[in-house]
Amino acid sequence: MGKPANTLNPAFNGEVVAVPGGEHLNRCFSCGACSGICPVSQAIPAFDPRKIIHMIRMGMKDRLLSSDFLWYCSGCQSCVFVCPQDVRFAQIMGALTQLAVKEGYVGEQELVDKGKAAQVDRDLCVACLTCVRVCPWSIPKIDKQGVAVIDVEACRACGICVEECPAQAILLNESEDSRLLAACGS
Repeated sequence: MGKPANTLNPAFNGEVVAVPGGEHLNRCFSCGACSGICPVSQAIPAFDPRKIIHMIRMGMKDRLLSSDFLWYCSGCQSCVFVCPQDVRFAQIMGALTQLAVKEGYVGEQELVDKGKAAQVDRDLCVACLTCVRVCPWSIPKIDKQGVAVIDVEACRACGICVEECPAQAILLNESEDSRLLAACGS
């Protein structure tokens, strides 16, 4: 989003560690267990958890936070279970996406366009409260106009509300990582 992608920021590692989810980053000793088990990495070799951690440590903030790689992590937690140091790479990816949104590397509409957040079609919503009831994270709310709204920054893009909405008023675009993974399977 207009930020230079080739500058280095030595404080970036500390910024990531300060965000909830990033606090275990410095436990990593680059063993590669996360990269070896990552299903996304298997299908999209350019997505490599070990390289992403290395980019953080090198201070490649602008390049990483403006990259589509941030949005490829499926959050499956496979990396968490194999890590001998309890680094919790999936949570680090969450911290990075939070930083990208907070610092303006990606906007709300881009999150919707990338398939990383659901969106309510206000003309179709009947405020039946189904989305409010089914969301495990309590993200959809009913606004003062009596229409469901979804906090795009908080949305996990799980698709539960999309599937359960009886009015089909909630939309979730297919994400780029889903398209890439589907292409690898065919």
